[in-house]
Amino acid sequence: MKQTAIVLILLFVSVSVWAQEEPAEPRLTLEVEPSELNLKVGEKATLVATVLDRDGNIVERPVVFFSRRRRSVSINPAGNVEAYRPGEHVLIAMLPKDPEDLHRRADALLTVEIPVTIPNPPAASVEFVELPSAFYAGTVAPIETRVTDTAGANRPDVEVRLETSDESIASLDELGSLSFKKAGMVRITAHAESVRGHIDIDVAADPVTSFELIASGDDVRTGDVVFFEAKALDVNGKAVPDYPVQFATYARPEAGIIAAGATAQIDEDGAFVAERPGLHTIVAVAGNHVARKTIKARARNVRKEIEVLGQGPVRDRHTSDLWVWEAPDGRDYAMTGTWGADGHAYFWDVTEPNSIQLVDTVRVDARTVNDVKITEDGATAIISREGASNRKNGLVILDVSNPTDGVRVIARYDDQLNGGVHNIFIHEGHVYALSNGRRYDIISIEDPTNPYRVGRFELDTPGHGVHDVWVVDGIAYSSNWYDGVVAVDVGGGGQGGAPNNPVKLGSYAYPSGWNHAAFPYKSQSTGKFYAFAGDEAFPYPKDDRPGAPPQRAAGWIHVIEWDEWDEPKEVARYQVPEAGSHNLWVEDDVLYIGYYGGGLRVVDISGELRGDLYKQGREIAFWHPYDPKSVTPNAPNVWGVQPYKGTIFLADFTSGLWAVKLVEPKKRFMGEPTN
Repeated sequence: MKQTAIVLILLFVSVSVWAQEEPAEPRLTLEVEPSELNLKVGEKATLVATVLDRDGNIVERPVVFFSRRRRSVSINPAGNVEAYRPGEHVLIAMLPKDPEDLHRRADALLTVEIPVTIPNPPAASVEFVELPSAFYAGTVAPIETRVTDTAGANRPDVEVRLETSDESIASLDELGSLSFKKAGMVRITAHAESVRGHIDIDVAADPVTSFELIASGDDVRTGDVVFFEAKALDVNGKAVPDYPVQFATYARPEAGIIAAGATAQIDEDGAFVAERPGLHTIVAVAGNHVARKTIKARARNVRKEIEVLGQGPVRDRHTSDLWVWEAPDGRDYAMTGTWGADGHAYFWDVTEPNSIQLVDTVRVDARTVNDVKITEDGATAIISREGASNRKNGLVILDVSNPTDGVRVIARYDDQLNGGVHNIFIHEGHVYALSNGRRYDIISIEDPTNPYRVGRFELDTPGHGVHDVWVVDGIAYSSNWYDGVVAVDVGGGGQGGAPNNPVKLGSYAYPSGWNHAAFPYKSQSTGKFYAFAGDEAFPYPKDDRPGAPPQRAAGWIHVIEWDEWDEPKEVARYQVPEAGSHNLWVEDDVLYIGYYGGGLRVVDISGELRGDLYKQGREIAFWHPYDPKSVTPNAPNVWGVQPYKGTIFLADFTSGLWAVKLVEPKKRFMGEPTN
């Protein structure tokens, strides 16, 4: 440790002297023409950047262009701009300090912002969607429309005005619900800007003579899903098809709870889930028919506590991801990366989690070793590189068959990966490596000493990007920001895909565009297949004061039910209100999340999933790794998590590697009844 300290001091002195001797940068200015743009969707333009010295002479220096919203407006290195989506956007022209560093994240000497306005195209059509097959007198039906503009985009922002041809048959309220008063023909017309569409409806007489409500259970826990079926029967006892039913719920909270207590939700398909214990009454309304049923929801009572076992402290630089595995030597190890530092990867013996030992350190030419992964046999590790001094980033392949005796570099691979590799995944002899955040390359490591590319996958959407990829059973699930989660057959999807021939199976995107990570998982309790899709976003301002905590994140976990590739459906979420999600892991119907400033989160995901899991009492435990000696003292910022052999390992951005476990909780009164 003394030698390390001396080396660091000498290094700091050396850097300081060099910085003092660095010649002053000549005074330059950066001009961009035109200084702002107003473009229609699909229109193109060109920006011209000029670097001038203090006397107004042109200086030949490269300028980097980039867009803050690539999916809305793009710009290439030559300054060619193309407008994709309406809105107020910003392009950046940057003069890098280092003329050879042409990455958008290079240190900037000068920057110029170019505002871009893209107005909305006019509406081209309006149509009625998701209409029932039959309409009955005495019932109410919500009317949904879809407006498409001349660029082919859906336009939910366009106001739609509805009108009926005969108020005596059907009337409209101001929210767009259609009330059918008697049998007959009626035309409903939709107006959107200068276009219109219509539908003719044949309203039938009400055939229903009896109406009942059936529940799949009546004594449940919070978070358990109960399915309600409303049966509308005619005079012959036969079900009336497409009879419109609306559900509602009200509740009486558990005794001792003085609040708006027993909150719950019920979906259009009759799926009900309680968030708090109490008596819940579900009401089904269909025309003039009403049925109700009351059920009791008990507290879920899955809470456990966290016991800290050990720490592998990293207090002089930021920690990135982790991977825990059993090596061929029979011992358990963890590997952790580093972020924004000088290219270290650490190897820890975690066979005894309460006595974590650093056994080796590998340093590569990089600022960030963001991701670390191990082959299935536990003998080979791969680490990613970003910010290499020679711009050749890519992968470094390591022999980790016996880390205690030393980790060896056995190969490097950087072909066409110069822009940096942020995340990787290893599956059946292949590495799936992100390339500059635009695609993932598929590299054979069947012979780890001789890696070579066999395939790649890249979306073709405007301004596309990719942040992560996870491969299970021959299907790759990539996380692609605005394009959402994309499933690709690389050998297990049944569509002819292979590592050298990836075939897209399906995708699911959500409005925020924050999709950062995804974990595919088949529920052990229900057999349903889910993709747990995590956000990453930083909408809050950064505190730049010395010693300030890391920037506060936002976002949550989206639960996507995905039993059919062309029918993904978001059914639930897990959202901690004051924090934002990062990396996640799912095992044995338990969800583990590194939730940045929200710490470690452990969540029960057994059974059917609907609603907000955070509010349903499904949270098993949470824990914050406070460390007074960390990079930023007592500022937990959990990056990643992995359950392993009964221990939960987590990587904290400011304090390193931790090992904890779940234990039975002590009895505590938390202010409200728990049964």
